[in-house]
Amino acid sequence: MTAMTTGPAATAETAPAPVRSALPSGLAGTTVAVIGGSSGIGLAAGGLLRSLGARPVLIGRDPGRLADAVARVRADGPEDAVLGAVADGADEDALNEAFDRAGTVDHVLVTAGGINGAGPFGEITRDAASAALDARVWGAFAAARAAAPRLPAGGSITFASGTYVTRPVPGLSGSIAGIGAVEAVARALAVELAPRRLRVNAVRFGVFDTPLARNVMGVPAGPDGDAAMAAAGAGLPLGRFGTPEEAASAALFLMADTYMTGQILTVDGGAALV
Repeated sequence: MTAMTTGPAATAETAPAPVRSALPSGLAGTTVAVIGGSSGIGLAAGGLLRSLGARPVLIGRDPGRLADAVARVRADGPEDAVLGAVADGADEDALNEAFDRAGTVDHVLVTAGGINGAGPFGEITRDAASAALDARVWGAFAAARAAAPRLPAGGSITFASGTYVTRPVPGLSGSIAGIGAVEAVARALAVELAPRRLRVNAVRFGVFDTPLARNVMGVPAGPDGDAAMAAAGAGLPLGRFGTPEEAASAALFLMADTYMTGQILTVDGGAALV
């Protein structure tokens, strides 16, 4: 495991954070590691980054699904336009290896975590609760510890949170505890890494039409699943669930805007209003 030092003693930097274009187009030419990049919002982020001229590094646990994701994002582009690296998002050593393969990394997006610790709180075992916290909290720490020594001034780390933090539902207390902790970690690291001129934020996602959401909701694949998702989202303010690309664009905004740090950005289509 690689030790990491932070704060003013870690570097000789005294200059303020750099100013660059705050538009997503300013991400062209950068390398962005997407942990959890083989599906859902992470995969959508990879596609958007590729379209902007950035080099996505998709990191995921399942080799087959990751290979499919890399091929999808790369499309007809050159082989080095998109990189895939197999790693568990909570395995710091594996993440270090993935970042070593990537070379230069400018930004990191962590979407891995999933829904863990489901069930009535009185029935959750300590092991299940620990697994839920480990997937989210240690996943955030592992990503930050692997990334921070490599990121340049102005680089960023963006975590995924969720609106269950503010609108809890029964049976997910274990997972919600981990999600809420990630927001605290984001704010704490924004302060701790500020002397290195690194930025840390989180996106509080609502429900988006992703494979994970469909699995949690018990929605089947295919046209029947599409109809079920459309019906389930009809009561939201915008009359539907958001797309993975709409979710991912919020993360790209936080990467591009060089004055955003320590923030929790909510993207839920107005669901919190109803």
